[in-house]
Amino acid sequence: MIQVNGTIKLGRNIDAATQKAIVEMVRASRAEDGCLDYAFARDLADPDTLILFERWRDAAALEAHGKTAHMAEFQKVMAANPPASRELRMYETDEGQPLG
Repeated sequence: MIQVNGTIKLGRNIDAATQKAIVEMVRASRAEDGCLDYAFARDLADPDTLILFERWRDAAALEAHGKTAHMAEFQKVMAANPPASRELRMYETDEGQPLG
């Protein structure tokens, strides 16, 4: 399994157009073959920072995700409103163990 975690610091408030693009990206990504989880969240201590969490069946599914029309559209929105910084990491992992 492939997991992608990271933060995107926008350096500004999330405007309506950016939020709409994020929601559309999440919904379309979750519908992709091989997507196990896909989520953006706001950092409660820093609302201008987004937290990204993705899990994919395998590297091929993640690679296909990068070539989708919704990814291209999302990248256009982000290019028009570039983030202050972005730190994303990819991990090869297993299913993990439940806590508690």
